[in-house]
Amino acid sequence: MSEKYKETDRMGDIICDDYRILQVISRFGLSLGFGDHSVAETCMAAGVDAPTFVAVVNFIRSNGRPANMSDVVDTISLPALMNYLRRSHDYFVKFRLPAIRRKLIEAIDCSARNQIAFLILKFYDEFAAEVGRHMDYEDKHIHTYVNDLMAGVKTSPDINIHKLSHQHHDNHAQLEKSLSELKSIIIKYYPNDSNAQLLNDVLIDLFMTEEDLFNHCHMEDTLFLEAVVRLEDERREQTGEEGAQQEEPEPDNTTTDTLSEREKEVIVCVVKGMANKEIADQLYISVNTVMTHRRNISRKLQIHSPAGLTIYAIVNGLIKLEDVKI
Repeated sequence: MSEKYKETDRMGDIICDDYRILQVISRFGLSLGFGDHSVAETCMAAGVDAPTFVAVVNFIRSNGRPANMSDVVDTISLPALMNYLRRSHDYFVKFRLPAIRRKLIEAIDCSARNQIAFLILKFYDEFAAEVGRHMDYEDKHIHTYVNDLMAGVKTSPDINIHKLSHQHHDNHAQLEKSLSELKSIIIKYYPNDSNAQLLNDVLIDLFMTEEDLFNHCHMEDTLFLEAVVRLEDERREQTGEEGAQQEEPEPDNTTTDTLSEREKEVIVCVVKGMANKEIADQLYISVNTVMTHRRNISRKLQIHSPAGLTIYAIVNGLIKLEDVKI
C-alpha cells in the first residue's frame, strides 16, 4: 500500500493493510461486502463524504501525527466528522465497554469471598461511567455549539471552542489515566484464582480500547478542534467580532516519590468512606491539607479513584477487608 490511503484505493485492501480501519467503517455507517470497489465508490454508495473518511483513516494510520494537519483539515467535511465522532461515542458507551464488562465478569471470581475481584469490577464500572459522562458532555455541549455555528445561530461572544474544550481536554487526560490504572491494577494485584486465558483476553481488549480511545480523543483535540476554530474565524469575519483569547494550560509539575505516613493515614480514611471534612477532623488537620495530601497520593501512585485506592490499601496491608466500606 502507498504511504497514505487514497480515494482510489480498494476498500478491502486498506482494511487488510490495517485492521483498525474496521473500527472506522461502522462509525461512518459502512458495512462489509465491498467487493473490489474503491473507497470513493463505497463512500458514494453509502452517502459518506469520501475525503473525510480518507482523512480519518490516514489520521489513525499515522497514529495521530499527519504530515500537515492544516492540509488535512482543508479536505474534511465538519458535519461528516461530527457524525463519525457521535457514532464513536455510541460504539464506546453502548457496545465496547459493556462487552468488556461481560468478559470481565466471566474471567474473575465475583463471589463475596473475593473482595479484590469485586473492587476491580467496581473500578471498571466507575471508568465506564466516566467515559459515558464525558461523551454525553461532548454531545450536549460541544457538538451543540458547533451545530449552532454551522447553522448560523448567534452564540455568546464569550463562548468559543477553546473555553468549551478546556474541561473536555482535561477529561481526555483523565480517561487515559483511569484506563491505564485499571490495566495496572489487574496485572499487578489480581489474585491467582481466575481463568487466566479469559483475563488475558480482557486485558488485550483493554489495551486495544486504550489505543482506540486515545486516537478518538486525540482526533477531537487536534483535527476536530482545528476545523471548529476555522469555522469560528469564518463566522467572526462575517459578523465583524474579535476573536477570544485562548487560555494557556497550567504546567504539569509531577514527580515520583514514596508515600508519607500521613498520606497512608489519609488513604485508610478514604477507603473507609470518609469525606474530606471527616478526614480532617479525624487527623486534626485542615480540609485544604487533606485535599493536598489526596492530590499528592494520586500523583505518586497514579491512582485517582477510591476503588483503586481500596485495592492498593488491601494489597499493601494498610487496611483489613472487614474495615472496607464496599
